[in-house]
Amino acid sequence: MGQSIEFGRFLSAMRSRLQPDPGTILTTRRVPGLRREEVARLADVSTDYYTRLEQGRNIHPSRSVLASVARALQLNDAESAHMFDLLENCGGQATNPPVAQRVRASMRQLLDAVGDVPAVVLGRRTDVLASNRMARLLLADFPAMAREQRNYTRWIMLDPAARVLFRDWHGAAADAVAALRADIGRHPGDPAATALVGELAVNSEEFRQWWARHTVGRRSSGTLSLHHAVVGEVEVDFEHLLLPDDPEQSLRIYTAKNGSPSQDALKLLSSWSGGSTADNQRVAPSSEGIN
Repeated sequence: MGQSIEFGRFLSAMRSRLQPDPGTILTTRRVPGLRREEVARLADVSTDYYTRLEQGRNIHPSRSVLASVARALQLNDAESAHMFDLLENCGGQATNPPVAQRVRASMRQLLDAVGDVPAVVLGRRTDVLASNRMARLLLADFPAMAREQRNYTRWIMLDPAARVLFRDWHGAAADAVAALRADIGRHPGDPAATALVGELAVNSEEFRQWWARHTVGRRSSGTLSLHHAVVGEVEVDFEHLLLPDDPEQSLRIYTAKNGSPSQDALKLLSSWSGGSTADNQRVAPSSEGIN
């Protein structure tokens, strides 16, 4: 396994969030978090060794050492996986861009078959690879966007309508950024990902702050409170399911509780559009082959 500056930055960010034991504070600390020597002691490695890890030196720690570092930094499963991804994939050598992702025809049939249940297929970089009619009505008309703009994180960060739609926009947006961070750790040589991060950093102060924290992870389920321009308040639960034949594609499904006002709102939203021909013509075949 190689080493990288990004790997060191991740360790430093994780260290800075930890609070020292109050009983061990002997002097005023000028920076937040634990000192390097404190993490080194918890991980049972030398301070010099841990310092070289954070500096991105070309060393090759064993998996057992990295596991000790993960415990010392109190990393969760997603953060530990990201740490290993960075070390294995970001060794300073550019990798070939990942091949284009395509959504199976049977998956598109499934999206259409679920009818009034909003559903999207997400790929690398949180690209929106496909969406059904109800997802376009509830969230956004992704197929109508330019191909390079069909990205969930880009939409939620830069589209003013997304800020209005999500009651807890900050929470939803931060989750999207964390998912993007996890993906980029697996594909450091992806030029499209680099361009996306650059665009978001230029245009969003919130993105710059969240990206600097190195928060990583993806929620497999949750609840979203929405304020929809047409049907008003809607609360939906989502399930995020990895597809078995391509773990870099996932199906996200949004449902409302049976008999709830939110379920009624989704039914109203479905009937409001009338299933027009113009709407149906914007099905996502043009989204195939996103890199």
